[in-house]
Amino acid sequence: MSEVQFLNVHKDFSGMEVLKGINFTVEAGQVACLIGPSGSGKSTLLRCVNHLETTSSGTILVGGRMIGYEVHGDRLIEAHQKDINKRRSRIGMVFQSFNLFGHMTALENVMMGPVKLLKVPKAQAEAEARELLAKVGLADRTGHYPAQLSGGQQQRVAIARALSMKPELMLFDEPTSALDPELVGEVLDVMKALARDGMTMIVVTHEMGFAREVADVVAFMDGGVIVEAGDPNEIITRPQHERTKAFLSKVL
Repeated sequence: MSEVQFLNVHKDFSGMEVLKGINFTVEAGQVACLIGPSGSGKSTLLRCVNHLETTSSGTILVGGRMIGYEVHGDRLIEAHQKDINKRRSRIGMVFQSFNLFGHMTALENVMMGPVKLLKVPKAQAEAEARELLAKVGLADRTGHYPAQLSGGQQQRVAIARALSMKPELMLFDEPTSALDPELVGEVLDVMKALARDGMTMIVVTHEMGFAREVADVVAFMDGGVIVEAGDPNEIITRPQHERTKAFLSKVL
């Protein structure tokens, strides 16, 4: 079953076309990595999945359904915000910056979504949050505030917070780019564990080792298009397109 389908997706910013007809499919349980130079459209494409960015044309389906739009006759109209939020709540997203609430402990950050949005009883939300923090290796940091945590620990709290909403899909936008090099591995290890558990993931990354080891499919983007996509070993070690070869020669 296709979990995410991009069908001729275009996106304009003030007349500048940043996505130029993206066609791409991610199957349920797959990990897809988007690679490519800065400004190629990777993050914009990711943000269109959960309607943080609106598309200019084309369709994105998650689990066979659109997010952000409804079909009325022969045209699309933007859905009500309540419906958008409901669909968006089943898509976890982890950003470059951790976006944790500084006045809340790690435990409170992870509990907040289920309690406020899903109306989960507080005791249940706390038990589940503790379990998730243990899963990301932070069982001993539940009472710590973000300022008391390293960057890698904060990012792992952010992942636990996203998982607390029980998402069907996880989106990662360069989740290690703001981290010191020695902290990158601990975040990637959590993501690898999610992949082993069968979580469907789309990851914008510059970590080629992670892409080669974990991804089921890699797509190289440049200039708002997918230049080539396929098996990670084929794309990373034997790219067919000259632009892909040039990019990889600089990052490997």
